[in-house]
Amino acid sequence: MSGKQVSHPQQLVSSKRPRAVVCLSGGMDSAVCAALAARESEAFGLHFSYGQRTERRELESARNVAKSLGFAEFLPLKIDIFRQIGGSALTDSSIDVPAAPEAEPIGESIPVTYVPFRNAHFLSAAVSWAEVLGAKKVFIGAVEQDSSGYPDCRPAYYEAFQQLIRTGTRDADIEVLTPLIHMRKSEIVLLGLELSAPLHLTWSCYSGEEEACGVCDSCALRLRGFAQAGVEDQIPYRGRRMAGAFSQSV
Repeated sequence: MSGKQVSHPQQLVSSKRPRAVVCLSGGMDSAVCAALAARESEAFGLHFSYGQRTERRELESARNVAKSLGFAEFLPLKIDIFRQIGGSALTDSSIDVPAAPEAEPIGESIPVTYVPFRNAHFLSAAVSWAEVLGAKKVFIGAVEQDSSGYPDCRPAYYEAFQQLIRTGTRDADIEVLTPLIHMRKSEIVLLGLELSAPLHLTWSCYSGEEEACGVCDSCALRLRGFAQAGVEDQIPYRGRRMAGAFSQSV
């Protein structure tokens, strides 16, 4: 099946439902975005392994999220571009993943965890698969408000990519949807609970695969979101007491 995973047969509803491709990183934001997509579409999940430090855990999480939400298919793809290029702490072992900054808010500057132009590769593959499937929507859980400040998570980026789709696809009718892009992390947590999104299956840490580190940008933002929502995060953290204290301070 070329890596494709068919989800629960009982979940495969009538083909009259419109199809959608969902970019599934395995993280919290993508899982909530996926839950939104699954409400209205026959959803097809796309995941990229690109040499990131937590590649194995992210793939496991993305696969489990797709299964939990009853996706029609889950397609894992693997590329080696970013590992070979380097330049990011997520893909280059010579660059350490830093702790979240204490002197300035997260997202004030572009951190070393930025993977150069990564989302363009993800979206290109998603749009290609959407054309083959006859899907008219591509969902991606990009967030601008509570984020690490990556330039490919801004609304203007997706507006520009939409124009690329209009000029470079056969029918020019595929829409990229970013339903979470203006939301805070706490709002995403609460929406996930409302949608029964499987947040406990997700993984956000930049460096740990067995336990989340609790101190990288991604962990800090996630912990703060759960703390502000008044909900306990169910994934394992290294030094849970320390991580809980950190969530109140960032």
